[in-house]
Amino acid sequence: MALTAWKKWKKYALATAISASMIVSAGCSGGASAPEAGDQDRTAAEAAASKRAVVLFHVKSSTLDPADNIITVKAGIAETLTRLDADLGVKPWLAASWTAVDASRWEFLIRDNVTFQDGSPLTAEAVKASLERTMARNESMKLALKIRSMTAEGQKLAVETLEPHPALASELLNPHTAIIQVKEEASIASAPVGTGPFRVASFAQDAGIELERHDGYWDGAAKLEQVSFRFNEDGNVRALALQSGEADIATQLPAESVEAIRLNSKLKVESEPGLRVHFLLFNPQGEATRDLRVRQAFDVLLDRRSIVEDIMLGHAAPANGPFNERLPFGRTAAAAEQDLDKAKQLLEQAGYAPDAGGSLAKDGKKLTLKLLTYKARPELPLIAQLLQSDAAKIGVAIDIRTVENIDDTIRQNRDWDLVTYSNLSAPRGDGGFFLNSALMPGGSLNAADIRIDELTDVMQTLNATSEAERRIALTREAVDIAMSRTPHAYAVYPNLIVGLSERIAGWRTDPSEYTILTNELDVS
Repeated sequence: MALTAWKKWKKYALATAISASMIVSAGCSGGASAPEAGDQDRTAAEAAASKRAVVLFHVKSSTLDPADNIITVKAGIAETLTRLDADLGVKPWLAASWTAVDASRWEFLIRDNVTFQDGSPLTAEAVKASLERTMARNESMKLALKIRSMTAEGQKLAVETLEPHPALASELLNPHTAIIQVKEEASIASAPVGTGPFRVASFAQDAGIELERHDGYWDGAAKLEQVSFRFNEDGNVRALALQSGEADIATQLPAESVEAIRLNSKLKVESEPGLRVHFLLFNPQGEATRDLRVRQAFDVLLDRRSIVEDIMLGHAAPANGPFNERLPFGRTAAAAEQDLDKAKQLLEQAGYAPDAGGSLAKDGKKLTLKLLTYKARPELPLIAQLLQSDAAKIGVAIDIRTVENIDDTIRQNRDWDLVTYSNLSAPRGDGGFFLNSALMPGGSLNAADIRIDELTDVMQTLNATSEAERRIALTREAVDIAMSRTPHAYAVYPNLIVGLSERIAGWRTDPSEYTILTNELDVS
């Protein structure tokens, strides 16, 4: 599709969204556990009277077990030992303090006077049991934490790691390490007992969570009494639900819905730069994409400028690597411009040549790639369509498949070539997280099983280094090595786009995306 045609299409989509905002929402279809349309006015009135809020979240969850899913921290059910402050520094949460005894030994002092939602006290022994369970169930977290042993005494937790691990306190802010009461194993997936401001009243897989205030919350009881935390992966439905008054908070709104929402004086939109990157993920075992030149071709085929201007409508910045330039280890080089001629030249170097019909082919087989995408982030299917249109210009066919659970799909089979994907690249303000989890074997974000041998030595050094400036230099070195192998083609750094009802007070956009519900959130 030509750029002019693409812009016309986007204008049509925007006009459609504005028109749709004038009609009554059909409700949150697709398993969002929504009320009937006729109940919406009563629901809103009940919510206002009872200090109840309705949240529409953009990703479904089939479990509340923090070892398998990070929703428990987002929903205010459970908490981690450490967390990020507004300046992306690591600060205490359930751990009151911690000390590095030496390179491989740590002491964490667990906060006093904290209780789980069942009334039992939070002790070092309870923390130890929770972390041991997480590591037993989640191999990626076991690799990330590198814990050899733990000893609990009162509120003191002594930790010994397998090797020098200066980033341990940072690793412990990962929501997978959320601390829960492990005594009732059978109920953890549906009703985990944490220390957060909200406890689970009920849970419906892939539909939502009903939450109630935990009156004994250690940091002050929540202002909200109840929260209906619903899942819906259709961005347009989330936007319409906000506009109709059915939802008070809607996460990850489509960029084309922002203008329509801002026309409503009872709503507001926060669009803030975050710590996320959208990118193409290549299958390193794919018949075509195992070739570096093919991956490089798609890197220069990406029209980052059009993605920013025509898909994200300015709510993003072009990406030149995994980390945005506002971070101290971000790259300062300009993002690559689209170059169709270079893309075609790289593919020809990889052995593809135009056939009689103009399609690129090798050994009589046309180059057709299967691209997976998903709707939870509404811009990703649009990026896929733009790439498909531009690939056709140089004789490459792309078969787009939309899937429900992208992570399970790409982990469980290799029948795909590339994915429009999205990751938090620096949720703790440090580059080590993404490099270890997305580019190293066994990493929690490395669903494609990427292996870059040249990274091993520099990552071992980075993981053992505590001095900040040295870590920055090593991070930049690791990024340069990784980008020379093009396991990903980084597209844009998207803003966090959240829609809020005028009823909402106390909202804070968390750039790490780890927290949504807090004890400070309120409705009027």
